[in-house]
Amino acid sequence: MDKIGELTVFAKVVDEGGFSAAARAMNLTPSAVSKQIGRLEDRLGTRLLNRTTRSLSLTPEGRNFYDRCTRILTDIDDAEAEVTQAHDSPRGVLRISCGVAFGRHQVSPLVPEFLERYPDVQVEMTLTDSVVDLVEQGIDLAVRFGELRDSSLIARFLARSKRAICASPEYLAKHGIPQTPQDLHDHNCLFFSNLPHLNEWIFKMPDGEFAFQPQGNFCANNGETIHEMVLHGLGIARLAEFLVSPDVRDGKLERILTDYYRDITVPIHALYPTRRHLSPKLRAFLDFLVEKFSPIPPWEMEPGSRS
Repeated sequence: MDKIGELTVFAKVVDEGGFSAAARAMNLTPSAVSKQIGRLEDRLGTRLLNRTTRSLSLTPEGRNFYDRCTRILTDIDDAEAEVTQAHDSPRGVLRISCGVAFGRHQVSPLVPEFLERYPDVQVEMTLTDSVVDLVEQGIDLAVRFGELRDSSLIARFLARSKRAICASPEYLAKHGIPQTPQDLHDHNCLFFSNLPHLNEWIFKMPDGEFAFQPQGNFCANNGETIHEMVLHGLGIARLAEFLVSPDVRDGKLERILTDYYRDITVPIHALYPTRRHLSPKLRAFLDFLVEKFSPIPPWEMEPGSRS
């Protein structure tokens, strides 16, 4: 088998999690797959996989080699796709999954422009803060926040999200502006009911970091609802800049404790099930999202500068 064939077998073993599964996927025998991996390791002079009767894992060298392999195989697929799909235009139903707040405020407003460019595409969007199984539910693409766990999904970086401590001018006029993070103990702070990692507000203090756990008379399972309550003057919250930046510009919200707040950025990725044989509709939407969110996301742009 040629080198490209060896790379393909190796990548398939890693993707499928074992020799037998890879053999079934490639219509080969397990012994043939095992021999190909053995020859590849012999040729490279290093072990790529740790294997026992029950498990298989990559060695450090195998991890680096796998990353290079997938890029090479992707480039080959992309080159072939450019030829075979050169005359194919995006068409068909494109199924997208986004978080509620980001989907409503950032992705949905872009859909009309995308559909104007590609009139043969139909978009089906699901807004949920739950993690969905893309393959099981037939989702073409999901937009997700946070560091990515090991996954068979393919990720394309879009932007980074920041958060801000904010309140409405009406709330601050009535209850006063906190001058230090400790002052938050005397305020109504809104929090997430189901996302504990978002309920630790970290501040920079002269003697180190101060972690504040918000307490108040309202919590919700999504940022969209908390955002609405903050706009209505219910209390103080820590919310994503993509939600609050327009309100700050319009004077509806005010950032507070900016000298103390430790800015933490969270990556945003577009995820899709496979890097191989991307349909024209998915490739077009991926490129469209990158165009709109990179290198500067819209919530960091000055008003009127968004193309």
